[in-house]
Amino acid sequence: MANTCPTSLSSHRLTRRHLLAAGLTAGLAAFATPGLAQASPFDPERTGRIGPYGDPDFHPVKFKLPAPTARKALGTTALHLIDRSRPDPSMPSGQRELMISLWYPAGVAGAAPFAKYMPPRTAVEVDGTWTGEYGLALPSGSFDFANTETHSRVDVPMQRLRHPVVLFSPGYRYSRFVNTAQVEDLASRGYVVVTMDHSHETPVEFPGGRFLPGASTEEPAGPEEIRKAVETRTADARFVLDQLERLAGGQNVDAEGKDLPAGLAEGLELRKVGMFGFALGGYTAANTMLEDERVLAGLDLDGTLQDDRLKGPLGEVAEKGLDRPFLLFGSAETQRTDPGKEYYDKSWASFWEAQRGEKLNLTLGGTKQRAFTDYQFVFSQLFHEIYGEDPIITSVMKALVGGAKPARSVLAQREYVAAFFDQTLRRRPSLLLRGDSSKFPEVRFAR
Repeated sequence: MANTCPTSLSSHRLTRRHLLAAGLTAGLAAFATPGLAQASPFDPERTGRIGPYGDPDFHPVKFKLPAPTARKALGTTALHLIDRSRPDPSMPSGQRELMISLWYPAGVAGAAPFAKYMPPRTAVEVDGTWTGEYGLALPSGSFDFANTETHSRVDVPMQRLRHPVVLFSPGYRYSRFVNTAQVEDLASRGYVVVTMDHSHETPVEFPGGRFLPGASTEEPAGPEEIRKAVETRTADARFVLDQLERLAGGQNVDAEGKDLPAGLAEGLELRKVGMFGFALGGYTAANTMLEDERVLAGLDLDGTLQDDRLKGPLGEVAEKGLDRPFLLFGSAETQRTDPGKEYYDKSWASFWEAQRGEKLNLTLGGTKQRAFTDYQFVFSQLFHEIYGEDPIITSVMKALVGGAKPARSVLAQREYVAAFFDQTLRRRPSLLLRGDSSKFPEVRFAR
């Protein structure tokens, strides 16, 4: 498709506000329309400029992750796993290979370095999804994910207690790292959180720099592709649980045999396992529970439970429900419970009727779907760094993640996610889960 950017966007006479309004908003429109080609007005090859508005001092933006709410020091380690029961000729091993990260309460952290937000090649790939031809109108390299620091130190010993384990599956084509704020907070409260990349769909970087970019973002996925992805993700999650059991039994499951953090095996309480996910990861969490009774509780962050939200078909879990606790947590825009609204989702209604275990359905006011990822504060920090306090940033943020204040949105999600797993895995009843709370008026019980 021909470029739809007005040629005047390259004019140096435009003000910052005009550039932001025309360029970034045009990028938003293109990004929101699958398959629509849209060249960035800040592409140096097209405009001859360096950085936004020709600023030669422009530099990639590092981000500050919200501090975890609990006081436990944090550790993280990445593991390379090989599933020898599933062939994959494209991999060097000939079998399916995965990368996972474990985030956990640390013992003595010492002087170990803080983990970077993403490994280098993954950071380039994720930046490109937002700044490339099909992304936002921002210069390539705007997102400095590779040099942004988390609050977790690399490979430090685990706190010598047994901790409930929670698996996390990301959104479709999303990296396992873009929900780190939620993951670190759960770890700070005494959980081991295991995040998974799903090779060939999500971008994944293996030891030594070997990189798989994941599925193309140029065209939306059809129902058959989504069904296949859920089946593959479910098999990944069950395999990861198998490997965690081997790890807890004293085996080193890393493909390279790397030295594992002290106390890791002893710290896994695999009689208390939960799972959550964002978007397709939420569908994956529910489907994994349907197929594997080891997962005792699950949580879906704004993900449909069918292969196409409008056309279906319903996922098996939406038709059958579960006999264990499950929480549906929807954004305000995509809340799926009102038949009169555009985003009504038959799969949530079907699941609600079929669900036999404990069930909850919450709505987070003022949000869009991506507010359930780190992008809610990443976008805010990036736009303010590049564009200052231009008031149009408010409308841009609303278009991307909704109008909720990022700090409040992050806190509300953290509190309700933690309350759910505390109640279901630790048997610690929570007042937050009994009804609407004055502490979080932006969260309401949808059913």
